[in-house]
Amino acid sequence: MTHDIHVIGGGLAGSEAAWQLAQRGFRVRLSEMRGSGDMTPAHQTAGLAELVCSNSFRSDDDTKNAVGLMHHEMRRLDSLIMRAGEAARVPAGSAMAVDRDVFSEGVERALTGHPNVTVVRERIDALPATGPTIVATGPLTAEALAQSIVAATGQDRLAFFDAIAPIVHFDSIDMSKVWIQSRWDKRTEASNEGGDYINCPMTQEQYLAFHQGLLDGEKTEFKQWEADTPYFDGCMPIEVMAARGVETLRYGPMKGVGLDNPFDTTPEFPQGRWPYAVVQLRQDNKLGTLWNMVGFQTKLKHAEQVRLFRTIPGLENAEFARLGGLHRNTFLNSPLVLDRQLRLKGAGHIRFAGQVTGCEGYVESAAVGLMAGMMAAAELAGRAWSPPPRTTAFGALLAHITGDADAETFQPMNVNFGLFPPLHEVAKKSRKEAYTGRAKADFGSWLAETDLVPA
Repeated sequence: MTHDIHVIGGGLAGSEAAWQLAQRGFRVRLSEMRGSGDMTPAHQTAGLAELVCSNSFRSDDDTKNAVGLMHHEMRRLDSLIMRAGEAARVPAGSAMAVDRDVFSEGVERALTGHPNVTVVRERIDALPATGPTIVATGPLTAEALAQSIVAATGQDRLAFFDAIAPIVHFDSIDMSKVWIQSRWDKRTEASNEGGDYINCPMTQEQYLAFHQGLLDGEKTEFKQWEADTPYFDGCMPIEVMAARGVETLRYGPMKGVGLDNPFDTTPEFPQGRWPYAVVQLRQDNKLGTLWNMVGFQTKLKHAEQVRLFRTIPGLENAEFARLGGLHRNTFLNSPLVLDRQLRLKGAGHIRFAGQVTGCEGYVESAAVGLMAGMMAAAELAGRAWSPPPRTTAFGALLAHITGDADAETFQPMNVNFGLFPPLHEVAKKSRKEAYTGRAKADFGSWLAETDLVPA
């Protein structure tokens, strides 16, 4: 098939961009190097849109949460990632979590079965000199292509470390020492009976010993050139958080608030008092056979992970389907090198999408891919592109990436209400609902005015 546009990278952003273009009638060549004999340090399969870290798309609450609002906007634009996510959904309280294999298979099936998409397993080593192109190779861009990007931008790459959390086999968990509950008992229609998280409680003595173990455990060694690379706060290794203070984890991923420990009841607390600290596991697949250790991304060496994590109550005999790991992410200084339509300055036939642009998170990556696809479709059709209002999740994130952020201090960013035009006149307790209400109204008006939405 002769193609109208070339999309490089079959992750979340590339898959979404290809889908948006194909749905609008454009022929897409989607190049993915996995499956051609090449692999990244973090991926385990050749599947399109493989989730390499958590299996969660975070909050699905579109009434007072910025990422939930982004879910809403993506659904209104027929997002493939949201479609596949719904089909692969597993219980996770108010969050949207998926069976990662079912999700990837759904994305791949939709794209390989689309008459306007040709998926090619090939590694691209240089930016194309001509022809409409979207580069969505993510934060693990292969070295040859990364060097081509550096040469084209005239700027060195920025970088940060990203870590992934371990996954435990359910049948290796001692359920007599743990209980299932969602924090504050929040549930959805997809929830398990009782709740969505396995909770492993810790006493103060157990917590302090575990905290010390994190500090003392043998860590992955850095290469000389990696020594000054910063971490992204939204995916901080647990031992780095532990080093910030003995109480840090108890106010982060190991907080016990909103959870009733059935092993610590009194007449005053018949449901159980909140544990001193807790380790939570979230379902990772539809069968419920795999559970992800929430917030436990780590750079501990594998043997050290097994030893230390088996000191957690209920995990004494844990078998791990995957241990935690660390990889180096790279991204562009987008406010400096991209224009407002994600095009490379000086090479306007090339757009970038996804995490390589400096957004952070699965949802944000897919959303930027969706916008890049819409922008390219408008250009191919000879139509003007009108960006979504900055009051929307799409518009706020796009504005941050393409110019609102300070190029000198640019770092990866999740979508959050701090990127939206402020509503200082609204009472603080009602402000989140006001942000989402305004965004939905403005997004609806934008959709009504644009002719770029597929039928």
